[in-house]
Amino acid sequence: MLWIPIDRSLERPLHKQVYDQVRERILGGELPPGWKLPSTRELADELRVSRNVVLGAYDQLLAEGYLDAERGSGTYVAEGAFLEERKMIAELRNTDSSEDIKSSGEDVIDFRSGIPDLSAFPRKAWARLAREVWEDAPADAFGYGMPEGRRELRQALSDYLLKTRGVKCRPEQIVITSGATQALTLTAKLLTRPDDMIIIEDPITRDIQLIFQQAGARLHPVPADEQGMQSDRLPAGARPAFVFLTPSHQFPLGGTLPIQRRIQLIGYARQNGTYLVEDDYDSEFRHEGQPVSSLQGLDPERVLYIGSFSKILSPALRLGYLVLPEHLIPGCRQLKWFADLHSSSMEQIILARFIEEGGLARHIAKMKKLYRIRRDALIRCLTEAFGERVRISGQSTGLHLVASFTGADFTDELLDSLKVGGVQLYPVEKHAATPGHHRHSLIMGYGHLSPETIQIGITRMREAWGALGR
Repeated sequence: MLWIPIDRSLERPLHKQVYDQVRERILGGELPPGWKLPSTRELADELRVSRNVVLGAYDQLLAEGYLDAERGSGTYVAEGAFLEERKMIAELRNTDSSEDIKSSGEDVIDFRSGIPDLSAFPRKAWARLAREVWEDAPADAFGYGMPEGRRELRQALSDYLLKTRGVKCRPEQIVITSGATQALTLTAKLLTRPDDMIIIEDPITRDIQLIFQQAGARLHPVPADEQGMQSDRLPAGARPAFVFLTPSHQFPLGGTLPIQRRIQLIGYARQNGTYLVEDDYDSEFRHEGQPVSSLQGLDPERVLYIGSFSKILSPALRLGYLVLPEHLIPGCRQLKWFADLHSSSMEQIILARFIEEGGLARHIAKMKKLYRIRRDALIRCLTEAFGERVRISGQSTGLHLVASFTGADFTDELLDSLKVGGVQLYPVEKHAATPGHHRHSLIMGYGHLSPETIQIGITRMREAWGALGR
């Protein structure tokens, strides 16, 4: 039977709800061509709605070509209605980084990674700058902007990145994007053609794998360890479109790529006439040792550098950036123009002033102290609860660490049972391109959780796991 949730509290008519859900399942490939739908009477009885509701939905789907009706036989999914992109979007929605932070329910403590403390956003400073910008911004800020972004922000970023990350670029080499996701999408379109190879770290966030696959690329995973990508395992003579990596804080394992591997990767890119794409997603929050310089600073002509403000400030800003080698600038500007013309001009000007006035540096310094306290609380709670059964890694930077448990196998069933016990957890294995090597490890985010909440969450985890006899 076709299960379709109906929400009678919504203003959207019931027949439209049925239509929407059947349509999305056909586009996403969940209902394959030739699949026979239940009769209108059967589905109406199952959903406890009038038959006219189902008739209305079926009639619309038939009119638009999603369904075929055969007299005396039934109603079937039509050929040619599957859209590969919809399947990938559905997969993206099912990854942990695409879920709403509240989706687990108010009584479930969610250790999702990559979430900053949203309550700590510098509202007063931002509101003050916003008022000033809206009052005195130049007239051209209210019109269509250039695809690469406002000059004010690109200049501020050029100065900031050189000082804090060792990124060597002129403002002209920066393209402002709607977050890192758009930067990754632009990169894939700029550098790849259908069936090109892209080398990725393994594991690496599932979202990124799907973005590159949507561009038509073949992914070649290279294993990562606690020092990042194992550069000695790069395929010889492969001629990839690019090598993607997170050298300052490998996601999800948390390693920092040492200089020897960085040099080996640059040599590989030069030898094979390819590029390195560096995703520097949260390296500002380094808790141990000195800040690590960017890979881009070693070879600006071979490295594309991606950053965003989603984890530093807030995902709601939808501002990121892409630093390009000189010869790739025109092509990327054109792709950005085709994508959405330009990112919000006013937000760009506000952010530029926030950086220039030192607001960003002060905010990062404040948050580093806060996140270090929360990281230490998580390490302490895990150690007290599980002792020698847990090994912690990847804790030197960012908003998450990796906890590996001796003899554990974090299956979907186990994770569901732990969620019933009041704690939402995320396995490393979910992001593995080559499955089977990380079934004992969890990605545990702490940026959005207070020390008290962390303590409760780990206690729940231990009690729920113990109740299962694990």
